[in-house]
Amino acid sequence: MTPRTGSTLPLVPAAAFVLVWSSGYISGPAAVDAAAPFAVLGWRFVIAALLGAGLALALRRPTRMDRATLGRVAAVGLVMNALQFGLMYVAFDLGLGATLASLFHALSPVLTALLAAALLGERVSMLQVLGFVVGVAGVLIVLGSDLGHAGGPIAVLVGGLSMLTLSLGTLGQRWIGAQPDLLWSAAVQFAVSAPPLLVLSWLTEGAWPVTDTGQAVGSVLLLAIVNSIVGLMLLALLVLRGGSGAAASLFFLSPPVTAVLAWLVLDETLSITQLIGLVVAVVGVAAATRTRRTPVPAQEVGTQ
Repeated sequence: MTPRTGSTLPLVPAAAFVLVWSSGYISGPAAVDAAAPFAVLGWRFVIAALLGAGLALALRRPTRMDRATLGRVAAVGLVMNALQFGLMYVAFDLGLGATLASLFHALSPVLTALLAAALLGERVSMLQVLGFVVGVAGVLIVLGSDLGHAGGPIAVLVGGLSMLTLSLGTLGQRWIGAQPDLLWSAAVQFAVSAPPLLVLSWLTEGAWPVTDTGQAVGSVLLLAIVNSIVGLMLLALLVLRGGSGAAASLFFLSPPVTAVLAWLVLDETLSITQLIGLVVAVVGVAAATRTRRTPVPAQEVGTQ
């Protein structure tokens, strides 16, 4: 069945996707509060790879990947998962807040469109450019002149690099060329991301970098099951039912939802100025993503 490109999204799956996507910015900081970031991600991807492959086998999904396609899927997976999440979880460990992390990633679809214009010669509208500029301005307002509340300049820089690698990885999905099965592709991308992260964890974080076993295990399971698998399936459903452009327009809803969840769960608060910056950023991203019609790879949600 071919995805539609301009339809109305079904309300319940759309709301569930926004909640699942946003919850990743809560589970991530909770996980790195209880264990070291590379260990968290390594075991998350081990579990997600097993779940994805098991579900693909249970549903009898076709592999449809020759050796060249498999290599490209794996390479993009390393960027999308190991590198992008590795950077963001290091930023969490340095003190970057959930709302700011969500803002960075909400800008990524717009940055992807701009990078596609610069690198691939694709057309980009003035509204997309303006939306990105307004979104960045909103982030700068949230950050303010003192970066201490955001974990410091290094945390902000690492979070920004995570946004860039997410956009580059999204462009890399087009380089794959073929259309491999969603579940098998995700399972491969999770599987290739786990070993380098676990090795990096062993070398830099120690054999058992866990301070709270219960919280660490619970957070990793939530990330693997809810964000990596349920989020993946919800986005695939939304792209199928509403089209890739409509699905992309949901990403601007994540920062305000994340801000509420962070206030409820992580006790994060925003000043009046930061709330104004959040609104400015969301308006910019909303304007830009509502004009976007390029496909959104469901693997992109492997997720926060």
